[in-house]
Amino acid sequence: MAVFRIVRGAPLSVTEAWRRLTDWPAHAARVPLTHAAGVTPGPVRVGSRFTMRTGIGPVGFDDPMEVVRCEPPRPGGAGAGVCRLVKRGRVITGWAEIEVREAAVPGAVRVTWTEELRVRGLPKVCDAVLARAGRWVFGRALSGLLADN
Repeated sequence: MAVFRIVRGAPLSVTEAWRRLTDWPAHAARVPLTHAAGVTPGPVRVGSRFTMRTGIGPVGFDDPMEVVRCEPPRPGGAGAGVCRLVKRGRVITGWAEIEVREAAVPGAVRVTWTEELRVRGLPKVCDAVLARAGRWVFGRALSGLLADN
């Protein structure tokens, strides 16, 4: 299992950062060859599900996920927002947790993305490379989601 953490700051409100970070189709748009399918309608909540499909045509794999913890942030520094996803795929398993909190600088947020990835059939010796690739891919996605649009 590969574990990695990404931390980013952005000049956004916690509400706006949360909205962007829980927009699953927007995540898919930031990851090459990936699209979101089967997104549970309505606001993100415990039990929400979606699948990230990565591939070209019939060659690829599904990464189904379910929200198992959803605590939106409260403005005013009253606590961090946390969204925890469990990956329930045949190829990729593990979890991801996104934390959004007000930064020390007024009008800014601090986001921490922690993920544990397991790719079935991939030997443990590949964990460091998988973690490095995860930091790069998801770091780019996170930066893009938080960037000024």
